[in-house]
Amino acid sequence: MNFEDIYCFFRNPPPLYLNQELAVCYILDILLQGDSYGTELIAKLEHESSTYRLSDTVLYSAIKFLEGSGTIVGYWKKVEGRGRPRRMYQIDAEWTTKARELAHFWEQYSDPDSTSSTDTSSVDSPALSLGS
Repeated sequence: MNFEDIYCFFRNPPPLYLNQELAVCYILDILLQGDSYGTELIAKLEHESSTYRLSDTVLYSAIKFLEGSGTIVGYWKKVEGRGRPRRMYQIDAEWTTKARELAHFWEQYSDPDSTSSTDTSSVDSPALSLGS
């Protein structure tokens, strides 16, 4: 290592991988825009951000949590340009308001220059607890 390595690191830092909590909020943000499938969720994040990445493990753990809580539902669909059918996900209509609240956390986190602050007081955390 030398000093130039340090300057290079800060000029072009490595991407940050989302944890499960951030992944849940990111997934809901994307699904509020329309149905999507796993690898598309990862590709969208990589395309839209040079800062953040999402691993398969964290993605599917977050999806499993969201499906298990009833927040999202999955269905199979043949996607044009893809070989086999994909497992698509959409937000359950009853969870739309809560999904918007949680998606707002992702928006705030991913855009720290935003003028509004993140208010967590309205979130009913026991209803969406990730557990241990």
